[in-house]
Amino acid sequence: MELGKITYVEDLRGVWKNEANDFTKWLAQEENINLLGEELGLSLQVQETEAGVGSYRLDILAFEVSDDNDKEIPVIIENQLENTNHDHLGKIITYASGYDAKYIIWIVRDAREEHIQAINWLNDNTDESRNFFLIKIELWKIGDSPLAPKFQIICRPNGWGKTIRNKRISSELSVAKMVHYSIWSDFKDYALSHKPKFSLRTPSQDHWYDISVGRSGVHIALTANSKERLLTCQFYIQNNHELYHFLEQYKSEITQKIGLDLTWNCTENRKACYIETGKKFDELVTDNTSNKECLSWLYNMASKFYDVFPQYLRKYK
Repeated sequence: MELGKITYVEDLRGVWKNEANDFTKWLAQEENINLLGEELGLSLQVQETEAGVGSYRLDILAFEVSDDNDKEIPVIIENQLENTNHDHLGKIITYASGYDAKYIIWIVRDAREEHIQAINWLNDNTDESRNFFLIKIELWKIGDSPLAPKFQIICRPNGWGKTIRNKRISSELSVAKMVHYSIWSDFKDYALSHKPKFSLRTPSQDHWYDISVGRSGVHIALTANSKERLLTCQFYIQNNHELYHFLEQYKSEITQKIGLDLTWNCTENRKACYIETGKKFDELVTDNTSNKECLSWLYNMASKFYDVFPQYLRKYK
């Protein structure tokens, strides 16, 4: 058997020439932000890129949904495809205060010793409501294979490994999380048996399951509320009120094609907008087996949304 040789690729700029236009946009894609989240033990969802903080711009504003109450917890991510410097150290503190972030993530090419000490000092002298991460982005390949990114954690909060283990144990014991995982696992199997037009992601214990529509900034989001026994299907729009209002022009057409009344939700004080339908059931899961009626409803709604909304995305500029 012939084995390949793992090679470290030093030239990040050869892949991402510009931080804002190339690296930040790459990282903000769902599959890539999930890679970062898996490394840190966080469930991350991007809310906005180039988010304003006074006269400055944060690379990525994201959030993590808490296990207990589905609260959106602010996460800031600042990218630097160079060695760390004082300017970016000051920026992450400014952005953290601007968004009252619980998780502060600084991604760099490499870290100077004085900045490693600074991040460790911040973790030593702040409480659990502030968590600082210093991450090195690396590129690797085997032979002529495509380049593979790797997030190398340089600094993390004290006791973070224990925190993640406790979160995982808590998740395993959480009835709601078990319900979520059962639903999305069974939904994936159900959908695959019907040969769907859309791609299916790996099931998780989160209360949502996202489906790509082939365009950044929008997706279909299936959600499950185990307490209310409520399922929803949303067309989720990130930071684009103009697109939402464009779709509103076709509200009656879209409603007719979906075949159901839809709830349209967009407020000026929130970045995200969505169009959704929902249904309550007697039970979502019984004896770790999802209600077949729930699976059928999720699949039918996801298929309809996937068929209808992209028609109007193609009309949008």
